[in-house]
Amino acid sequence: MSFLHRHTRIAVVALSCVALGAGASAIASAGAASARGAHAHGAHHGRRGPGMRWAHRAVHAQLVVPTKHGFVNVTIDRGTVDSVSGNQLTLTEGTRKQTYKTITLAIPSAATVRDGKRNASLASLRKGQRVIVVQAPARTFVIAHTPRQG
Repeated sequence: MSFLHRHTRIAVVALSCVALGAGASAIASAGAASARGAHAHGAHHGRRGPGMRWAHRAVHAQLVVPTKHGFVNVTIDRGTVDSVSGNQLTLTEGTRKQTYKTITLAIPSAATVRDGKRNASLASLRKGQRVIVVQAPARTFVIAHTPRQG
């Protein structure tokens, strides 16, 4: 009795797996090709996935993020600086054309503050600058830039 006759079932299962894998690969490739086509027509910009387009436009977000030691809350606020007084940053959340609301945030003294690509202080921020504030339990980031005129 030959090896093939003794292991016919294994050979049939192996060939079936190869055929199913090839079929699944063809279907996945076809889906990826059509998704790439959609992205080429403006549905996708940059490196973000199509499901994350909202993230770069969000003006306020509260996230619950899992960590090794449990869950933590992260808050993101985006808007325009109204004023800075001590560690209080008042900003109008929204876009250049729409206002969501005005809020005052307490920024810890250990926060990382950037203005453009340079390190800055909270006191150096000026009215009218666009800012993104990311607050997590261990760190706070304030990223500012002056909008272009025009």
